[in-house]
Amino acid sequence: MLVSFRRGDYWLAVGEIKRILKELEDETPIVKGTLAWGIIGVKTVLDPREVIREVRKQFIAEPMYLEHSIKWIPIDAWTASDIESMKEVLEELKETILPGEKRGMKVHKRRYTLHHSIEIIHELAELIDEKVDLENPDKIVRIDVLENNAGISVGPPS
Repeated sequence: MLVSFRRGDYWLAVGEIKRILKELEDETPIVKGTLAWGIIGVKTVLDPREVIREVRKQFIAEPMYLEHSIKWIPIDAWTASDIESMKEVLEELKETILPGEKRGMKVHKRRYTLHHSIEIIHELAELIDEKVDLENPDKIVRIDVLENNAGISVGPPS
């Protein structure tokens, strides 16, 4: 997962993430800063989407449940940030977009200048046959590029 945090709250956000994952019964998550300012990388034995659903549920019930972390993003697979590597991973993940489902694609780049976001979308979008709907997609392909690494996830907009 990737978790964003507020300026100056790195250590507080790390503690918050570890507390939450411990509550969800992961005693040994790996929680580290990334090369991109404001983003923490999290490796957990738990299903990232289940973690995020639980975090959202707790936050709705008690808004102070999250004081230092801002956004929690699931990552289905990591790869190198070159186009060919991203294509290989997306070839596997695109199977989670069912026939007839509309899809969108978003690219978030941090400390990466090799390719423009539009170029990445153009190269990767051609791998998926399903109809594009940027307003109301059933699934979103999200590419998070952090310098030499890319995290790719495919899931519902929520």
